[in-house]
Amino acid sequence: MRASLLKVAAATAIASLALTACGSTKDKPAGDGGQAQGGKVGATVPLLTSPFWQAYNNYVPKMAQASGIDALPTVNADSDSAKQITDIGNLLNQGVKGLVVTPLDSAAIVAGLKQAENKSVPVVAVDVAPESGKVAMVVRADNKAYGVKACDAIGAKVTSGKVVQIMGDLSSVNGRERSEAFRECMKTKYAGVQVLEIAAEWKADKAASGLEGLLTANPDIKAVYMQAGGVYLAPTLQTLKRKNLFFPVGDPKHIVLVSNDGIPQELKAIRDGELDATVSQPADDYAKYGMYWIKKAMAGEKFQPGPTDHGSTIVETHPGILEDQLPAPVVTKDNVDDKALWGNNL
Repeated sequence: MRASLLKVAAATAIASLALTACGSTKDKPAGDGGQAQGGKVGATVPLLTSPFWQAYNNYVPKMAQASGIDALPTVNADSDSAKQITDIGNLLNQGVKGLVVTPLDSAAIVAGLKQAENKSVPVVAVDVAPESGKVAMVVRADNKAYGVKACDAIGAKVTSGKVVQIMGDLSSVNGRERSEAFRECMKTKYAGVQVLEIAAEWKADKAASGLEGLLTANPDIKAVYMQAGGVYLAPTLQTLKRKNLFFPVGDPKHIVLVSNDGIPQELKAIRDGELDATVSQPADDYAKYGMYWIKKAMAGEKFQPGPTDHGSTIVETHPGILEDQLPAPVVTKDNVDDKALWGNNL
């Protein structure tokens, strides 16, 4: 009898161990992600007044569905950092098990990240990196490279005189990195160029009024770098036309225009001879790999620096902050019709 009881106890222990192993997130296949872990994913967008973020917003549910993720409708922060933190709290209170967030303010978002950490909810940041806090992954392109690419595109046509950079919000690491990189590139590679700057905070009206003032005082400006074509291209073209300073690409009096985003409107402007170049930041891949990494994070996976299986590289930009740096090609009249550009596939 005693021997029989011991056999039953042993069998129960073995079954219990087997069940425990099956429930370990460590042992779940990488592809199961959010499905295996279960639960909904919440996503925020910083604003919807830019065609770039409108495109990203449209990609999010499509990429979530393709990844087998149950995503709630995106929440628009409407350019308000305080609202974004409240939105994150609301999503957490709804019981989401993962968050895909685009920070408006790299410092302010830390409060939202802390809320998620307190509830053991993993976060993937898209496009903008936080200054600190816990994130499973940051999905973005190399924003310093954006500034350098824009600098070289302008420097190939303008080697002396005045150029303007219309900066993004300097509370965002994106605005800071693009601005610093452009400024430093011009200083070291094109010493004959004087850089004038507009702090436009990703706002069209600030870009327009700032450029209006600079053109009035400096009608000899030779180029403009727009850090966000989605919000700056239209007001820049309108201002140049209003000041009778707009001339098409190829005209000796043309003011060289280079932007960032890769939206369809920029591609059309390149075809129409209004815009010289843009750096295409991948709205589609931001959504795709935001979902890719949150799925893995929800399954309990941990990540390390190095090459990925999708042609990018993970780098540790700050202690504990890993960044999947996606490619962002320069687009000119030579490759504007490339079907691989997301802006040609909407």
